Amino acid sequence: MWFTEAWTPNINFQVRIKEHIYSEKTPFQQLDVYDSYELGRFFTLDGIMMANEKDEFIYHEMMIHTPMSINPQIKNVLVIGGGDGGSVRELTKYSHIETIEMVEIDEAVVRACQKHFKITTTGLDDSRVTLHFEDGLNYVKKTKKVYDLIIVDSTDPIGPGEGLFTQDFYLNCERILSDNGILINQHESPYFEKEKMEMKRAHQKIKSIFKIASVYQAFIPTYPSGHWLFGFASKRYHPTRDFKGTYIHQLGYKTKYYNEEIHVASFALPNYVKEEL
Repeated sequence: MWFTEAWTPNINFQVRIKEHIYSEKTPFQQLDVYDSYELGRFFTLDGIMMANEKDEFIYHEMMIHTPMSINPQIKNVLVIGGGDGGSVRELTKYSHIETIEMVEIDEAVVRACQKHFKITTTGLDDSRVTLHFEDGLNYVKKTKKVYDLIIVDSTDPIGPGEGLFTQDFYLNCERILSDNGILINQHESPYFEKEKMEMKRAHQKIKSIFKIASVYQAFIPTYPSGHWLFGFASKRYHPTRDFKGTYIHQLGYKTKYYNEEIHVASFALPNYVKEEL
């Protein structure tokens, strides 16, 4: 059996699978979990691969350890999306973080990952973690709390993830971010046309709101084109000038992708990406 994801109308990504482990039509999307020969277990939402056991560490390490190394004093964190738990897992490695709140619209994703995709969910039982099963767009609009770090670990800007790419959403993130705060968002890919247009739209909105707005990259083999971007925004911190070294390594943890050289180099973008941004 093969799982097939359409990257473009002309390009398919295929994975040979051992077993289709789980399938559920949630109130928000189609959720499936597979076991494969090369990638281990992976799960999909509406037919799009979200994470797999072989390369999930790249995405989650780059999303979390980049901002934590720029401002090691972060204490209160908001994760929007991230139902697989991988971002929370990486955050729980920092003992000085006081609170981690995760807002995920689809509880079924979290429960399925806790049962079938345990590699990413080990941090969800940490006493500092609070789960909110609601729309992230509404949460940032109504909350009175202030956060030092906001992680927007969203799906693509279609279906449940669409609201997390709007101007109102970014404005409310800026409102609830502390003066020393950092916003990190999943920023799509610069390569194929559909993802490239969403990348440009998101960057223009964030750049119009935040004093400091940059983009950095990672190479994730199973995401469309393999070339994936993250957004960095802050009221105060510059992502490379204020970088003093990898804080996660100072704490004694080993990482599989993120390191000091990668941190600096990830903000050096190819010319074709600079031109699009």
